[in-house]
Amino acid sequence: MNRILAVLMFAGVFVGCSNKPGNTSKEASSKQPNILVVLCDDLGYADVGFNGSPDIKTPNLDQLATNGMIFSSAYVTHPFCGPSRASIMTGRYAQNIGTPYNLYEEKGRTDDGVPVSETFISNVLQDAGYYTAAVGKWHLGFSPRFQPNNRGFDEFYGFLSGGHDYFPERFSAKYQKQKEAGVDHIWEYLKPLVHDTTEVEEKEYITDALSRETIRIINETSERQKPFFIYLAYNAPHVPLQAKEEDMAQFPEIEDKDRKTYAGMVYAVDRGVGDIINTLKENGQFENTLIVFLSDNGGNTDRGANNAPLQGRKGDAWEGGFRTPMFFHYPEKIKPNSTFDIPVSALDFYPTFAELAGAKIPKGKILDGTAIMDDILEGKEDLKDRPVYVCRYREDYVDAGTRMGDWKLTKMYNEDWKLFKINEDLGEANDVSTEYPEKLQELKADMYEWTKGHVKPLWCYTPEDQLMWDKGVLPNYRKVFNITNN
Repeated sequence: MNRILAVLMFAGVFVGCSNKPGNTSKEASSKQPNILVVLCDDLGYADVGFNGSPDIKTPNLDQLATNGMIFSSAYVTHPFCGPSRASIMTGRYAQNIGTPYNLYEEKGRTDDGVPVSETFISNVLQDAGYYTAAVGKWHLGFSPRFQPNNRGFDEFYGFLSGGHDYFPERFSAKYQKQKEAGVDHIWEYLKPLVHDTTEVEEKEYITDALSRETIRIINETSERQKPFFIYLAYNAPHVPLQAKEEDMAQFPEIEDKDRKTYAGMVYAVDRGVGDIINTLKENGQFENTLIVFLSDNGGNTDRGANNAPLQGRKGDAWEGGFRTPMFFHYPEKIKPNSTFDIPVSALDFYPTFAELAGAKIPKGKILDGTAIMDDILEGKEDLKDRPVYVCRYREDYVDAGTRMGDWKLTKMYNEDWKLFKINEDLGEANDVSTEYPEKLQELKADMYEWTKGHVKPLWCYTPEDQLMWDKGVLPNYRKVFNITNN
């Protein structure tokens, strides 16, 4: 089954939802849908059943996808974690707000984060009367002003870093040992989880703990009779590959150790989603809840993931780096067995959620996506030729790509630009740039215009990266796009 979700990135499109006044009255709240975003971390394109996995079973996710809408061309905005998540929260490309690099606490970047001048979607929904909660991985800033409770979330349960070990009985002991030894910078994967800003002594496998806390929040908001926005950011199946024996036992036919462990991690997510579904049904919230499922970027094929039939992996401008499985499940509006083949983007979540909530987007707030609910419900093709961009800064060059309609432009490894008829060539195997030179130049020119909105990063991953920027080696788009005139 070749149903594959795609989230599109659209360039320079500063389109928002209709700026309806925020309404927090009980009457308005009763009409507002709950919104649950389930975000996996480094999930492969072919690693869920509804997207054609040959060996990993995900019955709960598959049921939601079948009874909702599957997106066959869904994209995120960046091929790795932090920048992709920043786009979900801000509705902006990371390059446009100075956040194209990951944050690492042990590298001394504790004072950096997504600019507070950018209003998060959580702020918008909170102002519209929603109870807002972030559960799981944050990766958007470590200092207090960048943490979830100061970015529009009423509640946070998880960790601020880019990853975490999964078994508390293992990481807690290592953390305590290093703490007692006076280690200055303890690895962030070992640190205690926090509830808001208070450290907690977690006892459960982390994926199960995140599912448990989501269920608790759903139950509590049901008692409050308020709509909720829950951003459930599982760190699975991100490394380290650590799974429960009983979850790996679901896949006796998988012999490869990494693949079996990875499969168990994905299965734990699916189990948790099943428990969440049951809770929503028990509380009478299921029909009025929009559930969005996707991954933050492509799978890490070196560590168990399968991105078939796409070329590339996490970190790439190939399709395998930023094209993701995705579905919307919303019984009150979306009919079962629905599909949408036109590219969509994680950038579209911000205006779409705000529109559904009847929320007011702050005056002057720039958005790079557009509200898509009417388009997907009515099967419109207005968005067919919107460009979707991806750009990843390497050590001294840039990987880049554009999806526009039936075409895909790709530049990788500092090699020449390539052009693909992507609907016919998902694996980007047949470069047709010499056959369609005008289309090649058209897409390159369009993407070059998009880069004019980029700003210098607020931080870099390494001192070497910073030096490349200071010397002008990065981004040097004139060289990337072969611009020779003024």
